[in-house]
Amino acid sequence: MNRLKEDLYRIINSAINSVKPIELINRKVMLEGNHLIVNSLKFNLDEYERIFVLGTGKASAYMAYEMEKLLGSKIFTGIVSTKYDHSAPCKIIKIIECGHPVIDENSLRAGTEILDLAKEATEKDLVLCLLSGGGSALLEKLPEEIQLKELQKVFRLLLNSGANIEEMNIVRRHLSNIKGGKMAAAIYPATCVSLILSDVINDPLEAIAGGVTSPDPSTFNDALSILVKYKIKEHIPNNVLDYIIRGIDGKIPETIKPRNKVFERTTNIILGNNKEALLNAKVIAASLGYNVLLYSDNLQGEAREIGKFSAEIARQIFNEGKPLTRPACFLFGGETTVSITGNGKGGRNQELVLSALNEMSDVKFDYLIASVGTDGTDGPTDAAGAIASKDIMNKSIELNLDILNYLNNNDSYNYFNKVDGLIKTGPTGTNVMDITIILIN
Repeated sequence: MNRLKEDLYRIINSAINSVKPIELINRKVMLEGNHLIVNSLKFNLDEYERIFVLGTGKASAYMAYEMEKLLGSKIFTGIVSTKYDHSAPCKIIKIIECGHPVIDENSLRAGTEILDLAKEATEKDLVLCLLSGGGSALLEKLPEEIQLKELQKVFRLLLNSGANIEEMNIVRRHLSNIKGGKMAAAIYPATCVSLILSDVINDPLEAIAGGVTSPDPSTFNDALSILVKYKIKEHIPNNVLDYIIRGIDGKIPETIKPRNKVFERTTNIILGNNKEALLNAKVIAASLGYNVLLYSDNLQGEAREIGKFSAEIARQIFNEGKPLTRPACFLFGGETTVSITGNGKGGRNQELVLSALNEMSDVKFDYLIASVGTDGTDGPTDAAGAIASKDIMNKSIELNLDILNYLNNNDSYNYFNKVDGLIKTGPTGTNVMDITIILIN
């Protein structure tokens, strides 16, 4: 079992490191003479009077730090917002730490300062936008009609409703004066180049970090439909509901749509995503001697159901040698959701693993099922995720813990804390959703 656990941590650490800003920017962004090259795109810096750096997201401070190392004094000024305790030692670019997953006063301050700076850029300037997951909460400019406490209530309702991240983001974009392409509109007519770390399934640009520099195809009508679908419309503050209805009636401008002239001077580039982390995990697992199957990088659904699926796969591998033979490493990534019914403490990765463990109570063979958030934070906890194993189950029996009771109370953190099953990485400086790993000897 020790060997399995050592291998697990090597795979997890390597996968996360592969999508950290230092790795991605060193690999994909370079300066040749006075040309900034991103992937295969080339930008002649001689064509611009000034370079601004703006950004938001859990990884954006470290992205800013790496861009400072690359461009140095070529940067005129900059501001990025990030989560508390996710800062980096930048010298030119200002860092504002903000609330996540629910916005706070600092999110509003960041929104005002970044939008004001964006408007200072002229057609002779280049604005580099560094965007990563979490930006939807870490950067906000509220419409005058909506107060912060009202918006916070909406987000808490959405977080607890079972709505997926894409649906939450549609609502967020329609209650904002910076999301849904509105930052790109503020930057225009300057040239905008966004370097993006994706934390959303299939990398839809409009859904990452609030889609601040991307066209938004969704509508106010879509936002209302989501509130109805999850039965939270009746609980939404009246001001917010009125705002959405006025948007549907055309009395409030929509988000910025495709083919708007703003996007003639905007380039959005995906620097890293979940698939990139999983591909690295696959290479490392193979080098450790495992037969590896990368199942999916876009798995979504209830964490509890994905946990059951994980347990079923582990049993199939051991009993039937399907879908791959032992020693086996089965990988997938994405982002699950949790419909909260209890009052415990946990996160989607911990809930997934606890659900898997519950299905493996009678198992005698050696296995590990682990799931982690690549940002190092799973829900409102200090853990990145958790591990299920035969040893964990044995500890659970010794302590006479009722797994199903913890599961039904959404109390996965306290369960795993008692059996030493938590994975703690601390803030990683990146964010490309979650990785789940099944190892069978």
